[in-house]
Amino acid sequence: MQRTEAPVADTGPAGMTRLRWWTEIPLLLLVYGAYSAGRLVARGDVAGAVDHGLTILRIEKFFRINAEHPLNRLFTREPWLGIPADFWYASLHYVVTPAVLVWLFRYRTAVYRAGRTWLMTSTMIGLVGFTLLPTCPPRLLSAGYGFVDTMAHYSSYGWWGGEASAPRGLGGMTNQYAAMPSLHVGWALWCGVMLWRHGRGRWARAAGIVYPLITTLVVMGTANHYLLDALAGAAVMGVGALLSRPVLRWAARLRVRLGGAAEHSVLVARSPGEDDAADTGRGRGASPVAVRGPVVGGGCETSAGERIPQQHPLAPGADRGREPAPAERPDGAPAAAR
Repeated sequence: MQRTEAPVADTGPAGMTRLRWWTEIPLLLLVYGAYSAGRLVARGDVAGAVDHGLTILRIEKFFRINAEHPLNRLFTREPWLGIPADFWYASLHYVVTPAVLVWLFRYRTAVYRAGRTWLMTSTMIGLVGFTLLPTCPPRLLSAGYGFVDTMAHYSSYGWWGGEASAPRGLGGMTNQYAAMPSLHVGWALWCGVMLWRHGRGRWARAAGIVYPLITTLVVMGTANHYLLDALAGAAVMGVGALLSRPVLRWAARLRVRLGGAAEHSVLVARSPGEDDAADTGRGRGASPVAVRGPVVGGGCETSAGERIPQQHPLAPGADRGREPAPAERPDGAPAAAR
């Protein structure tokens, strides 16, 4: 028998399902977990990472854009700049990025899905960069290249140790050669765009400019990234923005397919008797309705299995689906409507 599919309610733009925080949080944690695990796996060899770092430094010196050198000397010489910069580098991308996501989810729902997809897509592209191009950051080059690791230099002021921005004792759990591209800069740029485009008031727009700009200065001044790392982080966000629409369309098609497969499994699980009973209660192409009892005439209904009074269930020629005519009744009176 032909089965009809119940219409799916349009609960969002372009028929998208309504956003739920209990589905968004696991999704974001899954992507961030894959990103963190991928960084640890894609370590590469140290010699290759150092060669890549020196190549980047040579390119910058050739074009005279090695801005990380003067910034690092300034942050090392002036603790009032170096210490706050280390705190900025070690913490804010863990605080500001989730805060902007929550703000979009609660107050800018119409743009949250596109913004979240842009951030996740760019992060996965950055992971590809870490895998293909492990890069030694300036702070890990030999002292002859003129860089000072400010995180180690001012480690007594913070929770981090001398190995990385991770808490003391956990530096070995981080991939210190995942420097190209700089997702510190990439995520800060994403936050800035969201604040500039969707924030209200001058303070929000000002923060949209200041936050990515200061983050770019910090990653270079602390000798964690080269200028080209920062530019690569911005480029990754640009590619992620271009790919976010195709990714959204692919995700929508995937949801439709998964929803159709789930509905098909429910229909297959129904027994033939249930299908026949359902089709009895509705015509082809009709929406699902409750299955009623057999119609016995005159617009009156009885429950399934109910017998007409004065009719024996095994009487010869008894027609259980038809109400007897008045002549067939002993007293000749019509049956009362039920």
